[in-house]
Amino acid sequence: MPATLPILHDFPLASLNTFRLPARARHYLRVEGAAELEALRRHPSLAALPRLVLGGGSNLVLTRDVDGIVLHMAGQGREVLGRQDGRILVRARAGENWHGFVGWTLAQGLGGLENLSLIPGTVGAAPIQNVGAYGTETRDVFHSLSAFDMASGALHTLTAADCRFGYRDSLFKQPEGRALVVLDVTFSLPADWQPNLRYAELARAVEAAGLAAPTPRDIGAIVEAIRRRKLPDPAEIGNAGSFFKNPVVSREQCAQLLARHPDMVHHAQPDGSEKLAAGWLIDQCGWKGRALGAAGVYPKQALVLVNLGGATGEDVLRLARAIQADVAAKFGVALEPEPVFI
Repeated sequence: MPATLPILHDFPLASLNTFRLPARARHYLRVEGAAELEALRRHPSLAALPRLVLGGGSNLVLTRDVDGIVLHMAGQGREVLGRQDGRILVRARAGENWHGFVGWTLAQGLGGLENLSLIPGTVGAAPIQNVGAYGTETRDVFHSLSAFDMASGALHTLTAADCRFGYRDSLFKQPEGRALVVLDVTFSLPADWQPNLRYAELARAVEAAGLAAPTPRDIGAIVEAIRRRKLPDPAEIGNAGSFFKNPVVSREQCAQLLARHPDMVHHAQPDGSEKLAAGWLIDQCGWKGRALGAAGVYPKQALVLVNLGGATGEDVLRLARAIQADVAAKFGVALEPEPVFI
């Protein structure tokens, strides 16, 4: 085996996914950068194996062992690149902890990422999922990224347009983007920062704190406090954060639902559609705080499924399907999971 490919075999993955689900990788490679990926691509037998690119494991449900190779992105490093067109560019490598990186930017006096505080996972995963919270998405602060093409061996620089960002979606989730492995991400932060308080809950919290002129660090601290109050810490209770996407329906379907459920939570979208609150739909079906075997729904937030101890991926999948069936039966709305199922 080449020195650049320190492959480990039959590798346990329970500690590398935030649901803490038991599974093993047939092969495992810790990846610092492009050198390991190029060596793997040229390896006569390993190159043809199925690949699972793993960051923080916070958007993953392992229902079985991985019969291929897990590429664990571990590259570290972050830097301020400078100003460009009234923005400040900062870059971080894919293996950087996301919340740690957000905190670092705030410590540099840079605003823009504070609404995305305390989201679990790594920097490299943020554009893949187009992570978002409290009125900000990755695409709102994205400049570019570097990716290694496992098919050709080429290094690519991708812009926001190249990444084809959607709601919790991107090029990397499509067949044509799955050979691309994110190496680093550059973000474009405002030099003239203003707080983003479009999200009502955040605006109310800022007002309650009596902050007439909040700083980015103030907003970050408030977002952290809200998330800690509502969401379980993956270090204490296994979970993958918000489990279902908020479904988007037509204005007509929303009106029909409101006629039957006047208190239904909904948000108008720029294209005329309506986004429903998946957590509210699940709660109305009586799932908040309920369990199905060793997997359950978090009592404080119906959108979060949790490992109550000893759960398997199949337990989580069974619970998710039961919730989907009940929401579809009661509201005629299909819930789509956020995590990737393996």
